[in-house]
Amino acid sequence: MPAHFQTEDEFHSKLDTGLWWKIFRRALQMKRYLVPLFITAVLIAVCDAAFAQITRWVIDGVMRDGAQAPFRTYILVYGLATTVLCVGIWVFIEMAGNLSNRLAHDIRRDCFDQLQALEFAFFDTRPVGWLITRLTSDCDRLARIIAWGFLDIVWGLSYVIMIAASLLWMNWRLGLIVIGVVPPLAVISKIFQKKMLLSAREIRKYNSQITAAYNESIQGVRTTKTLVREQDNLGEFRQLSGHMLDASVLNARQNALYFPIVATLGSLAAGLALWRGGYLATTDAISLGTLVAFINFAGQFFNPINQLAQRLTEMQGAQAAGERVMGLLATEPRIRDSDAVKARLAQFRSPDSPIPSGPPGLAPDGYPEKIETIEFRNVSFKYDTGPTVLHEFNLTVRAGQTIALVGPSGGGKSTIVSLVCRFYEPTSGQILINGVDYRERALGWLQSQLGIVLQTPHLFKGTIRENIRYGRLDATDAEVEAAAKLVNAHEFILQTEQGYDSPVGEGGNRLSTGQRQLVSFARALLAHPQLFVMDEATSSIDTETEQLIQRGLQTIFAGRISFVIAHRLSTIRRADRILVITKGRIEESGTHAELLQHRGHYYELYTSQFRREREEAVLEGAG
Repeated sequence: MPAHFQTEDEFHSKLDTGLWWKIFRRALQMKRYLVPLFITAVLIAVCDAAFAQITRWVIDGVMRDGAQAPFRTYILVYGLATTVLCVGIWVFIEMAGNLSNRLAHDIRRDCFDQLQALEFAFFDTRPVGWLITRLTSDCDRLARIIAWGFLDIVWGLSYVIMIAASLLWMNWRLGLIVIGVVPPLAVISKIFQKKMLLSAREIRKYNSQITAAYNESIQGVRTTKTLVREQDNLGEFRQLSGHMLDASVLNARQNALYFPIVATLGSLAAGLALWRGGYLATTDAISLGTLVAFINFAGQFFNPINQLAQRLTEMQGAQAAGERVMGLLATEPRIRDSDAVKARLAQFRSPDSPIPSGPPGLAPDGYPEKIETIEFRNVSFKYDTGPTVLHEFNLTVRAGQTIALVGPSGGGKSTIVSLVCRFYEPTSGQILINGVDYRERALGWLQSQLGIVLQTPHLFKGTIRENIRYGRLDATDAEVEAAAKLVNAHEFILQTEQGYDSPVGEGGNRLSTGQRQLVSFARALLAHPQLFVMDEATSSIDTETEQLIQRGLQTIFAGRISFVIAHRLSTIRRADRILVITKGRIEESGTHAELLQHRGHYYELYTSQFRREREEAVLEGAG
């Protein structure tokens, strides 16, 4: 796996304050939660510090007045402090929970919106799992750290300041003795928190790998059994599980060592307070209540310092997640509307609708809505990595024409249709729509004119009707059924248990490959596309389904510009022009009959495939 996909396993030794400020600015937009959170964090720190002072006041009062001490006042004050503390805790849990969940919601929403705006090239180099992690665990982690981390940092700093101020106010000499334990406590907390975080990250890393191994083993169980790989798979799994065991044991040992050290330092601070404070109390230099308050404060120093060290270390560990999320949000789509196009779109955008629409006959960008011609003019293209795929490619297609693309794999067929759809843009040269460079047309409008059917059709979880309507959400049931009839899908749909309301299952697994393909054809047709693309759409279906599709193709192609990439050459015999694409160039061009007469590459492909199909038919007949 490329190194930049493993950044979640990196630990940053320095805190990037600039990065965290960018993330925190998102929280500043939610001041209705952030301000009460800040106030309650300080208020709780005041209450925590006040309890030791109340105890001091009560002890000194009892020592001075005995049974005549104002016990009702003590109870009232203590009850008031407890009530304020409870209300503060309720408020900060409410505010921190709201802030965390809403912040995670906003970051996820913006990330999802950004992913939809990015070009195909962005997804070519990033695994699906990497992208899903950005929208799930990374967003949640950042939101939790910002909300709860902000609370702990404000509370911790406030509490430490109040404890130190109280100690120095009550007796500055004794206060300095107790505070002297804080620096080593802070250093040890920082060191151990970092070590425990690293071992915890190792646990999460191996846990993710174990989950992936489970998933892969379950999905590939048939292959495993046919190749008798059970023992080998078990050995690989044992290795992963052993690594996780080692990391888990290490983390447990670090925790077992850290807490006794911290407890010892806390006891040392309390012991110093008791040693020196006890002497001062016997000489009446300080009161008994003050001594008790000193011991109480000395033992409490651990909590805020530990929380601060833990949050700062978590922020260091989460910097990789922050960089990935903020980097995604900051990514500028390389394929997007120019400023000039945006200005034209703004002219037609209604205040009542965020989607611009032009006057009758015009697209939202002000150009004619009807696509009459598409022209490739000296188009060359190469992906981010690898050689040039297309070389000075020229082609003009008019409305109503069907262009078939055939040739060896890697020749550039799929690249041509991807460029037409503007999933990618030419490295050099131009693609023109009605004589206008399509980079001067609105991207959203162009892609709304597409109807695409791929080799492996993807259906979404839901019913057949919902999957067809996905092509146009405002379509009526009658329009959905009409589209299905045009592609000859209506009959098989009626034969399913619930007709159009039959669930297709996860990814369409309740339907056969051919049935899924027919549904995808109906979905594409329902959108009334001006550009229709078939990319190996009939290569993996049975002959009967192909014949059904063939009968509907003329209806689908009528009046549209169509591009067909075909493995089965029977699909393209009626194409207006067939292009044999080899190494990014047009090797042959003509109709089916013309290319057969030419007896070139296409002739060899067609006769070879025709001979093979005849042999298969004979064998099936003999069987």
